[in-house]
Amino acid sequence: MDWGTDLWDQYDIIDKHTQSGLELVEKYVKFVKERTEIEQNYAKQLRNLTKKYNPKRGCKEEQECRFSNHQSFLDILDEMNDYAGQRELIAENMMMNICIEITKYLQELKMERKMHLSEAKKAQQSLESTYKQLDSSKKRFEREWREADKAAQYAEKTDQDINATKADVEKAKQQANMRTHIAEECKNDYAAQLQKYNKEQSQFYFSDMPLIFNKLQDMDERRVRKLAQGYVLFSDTERHVMPIIGKCLEGVTKAGTNVNERNDSIALIEQYKSGFERPGDLEFEDYSQGINRASSDSSLGTIGTPKGPLELLGKNRSKPFWLFSKKSKPTVTEDFGHLPPEQRRKRLQQKLDDIGKELQKEVDQSEALEKMKDVYEKNSQMGDPASLSPQINQTAQNMERLRGELNKYESWLTEAGRRGDSMLRRDTLPEDALSYRSHSNNNGSTHEPYSPDGTHSEEGTPDPSQAIYAEFDDDFEEEEEEELVAPIGQCTAMYNFPGASEGTITMQEGEVLSVVEEDKGDGWTRVRRANGNEGYIPTSYVSINLSK
Repeated sequence: MDWGTDLWDQYDIIDKHTQSGLELVEKYVKFVKERTEIEQNYAKQLRNLTKKYNPKRGCKEEQECRFSNHQSFLDILDEMNDYAGQRELIAENMMMNICIEITKYLQELKMERKMHLSEAKKAQQSLESTYKQLDSSKKRFEREWREADKAAQYAEKTDQDINATKADVEKAKQQANMRTHIAEECKNDYAAQLQKYNKEQSQFYFSDMPLIFNKLQDMDERRVRKLAQGYVLFSDTERHVMPIIGKCLEGVTKAGTNVNERNDSIALIEQYKSGFERPGDLEFEDYSQGINRASSDSSLGTIGTPKGPLELLGKNRSKPFWLFSKKSKPTVTEDFGHLPPEQRRKRLQQKLDDIGKELQKEVDQSEALEKMKDVYEKNSQMGDPASLSPQINQTAQNMERLRGELNKYESWLTEAGRRGDSMLRRDTLPEDALSYRSHSNNNGSTHEPYSPDGTHSEEGTPDPSQAIYAEFDDDFEEEEEEELVAPIGQCTAMYNFPGASEGTITMQEGEVLSVVEEDKGDGWTRVRRANGNEGYIPTSYVSINLSK
């Protein structure tokens, strides 16, 4: 069944139906657009919500994130932020795959429908024009046949009239014959026009219009199929992100299961435990014996102990310690003396760790600068050694300052009751961080070497020619005794490098070497050849590809 055969006489119905179908597509596109706006607004509100409840940097809430219930709440906020991102993705995909795609297809359908209807109108106009010609020839034939009949009747009447002359009779007969001939021509023309119209009418109803109607049917069916695909995409777009949304929800569930009330209680104890002893009994002061009232020392330990809560809170030690009394804010001091003993030791230990890390960084930077200076001295084309002197001097000053701070905080830690166990304390810090000797600068000035306890050593400054690249020799001697370090990647030489300086290795353009140690910020990379030879090369001379 098709429209051209079964709906050949329902042009208006087909016109309205196809128009209604296009309007439905427009309505669906508008519906999806409003849905995307809802999703975008929902995602925006979720993001604003998570931003509102996320703690600001340095605020009290951020400090409480060490507790599992606080951290889990932050994890939930992160998951909700990711969830909002998935809602935005849904809106974006719906806009791209449904709204834009179907709108573009809709414009094509409108143009196609307009073309088919235009063809139908042209065929209709052609048939109407042929019918007008048929009607005109028919009326002319009718008119001419009447005139010929009148002329024949007049000629017959004239022929029977005894008063008419022979000339009048002949004239009347000629007129009748002429009219009859004209009528016959009109008859033939009418017959030809009728045949032409019947042929065009048959072509119109059995060929042209059915073909146009079938094209409209095909167009409408394609519209329906495209719309159905849009309906499916409406569901699939959200279904595709459901696994990620499910992971977000699983993250929320995991955040809830990660809460450990016991660990939170222990964390609170570790954070705020003061280390004070509970106040003892007040002594009886017998005024009947005339004894002057003296301050009691029994409530908070013995004389010479670290400051107790009464001193920290500015209380009179002769008065009892009230647990729920309003405490004045203590003055912050550099040695953390305003804190209770336990908290003071922890803060001092943390400070020591931080200083140790900074000192190690300065030591690494100083070593790198010395290596670079030595290379510049051996090969002037690489750079000017004098340009590194300000950086070397600044690094040495930083190291001296940090060692002084290290001594100061260690003395405070010892005073607080015990030394910390951090791996970055003085007894476990790298030897270079404590006894590093700086090399001579261009002005000939030297820095005094430091002994492990932070004081100046009595030893003289070593000969620069012996000190330069001594660390290279130490490294290579140790590695000869140990197994070779596994390569972490490969590099390809982009330029030739002579490797004239001690500790470096020659390199030819295009040569492939194994990377043993990455560039630590000094501009040099340690590599190894296939024969086992190792050395340093300029990082900028090679293209490095590290193993993942």
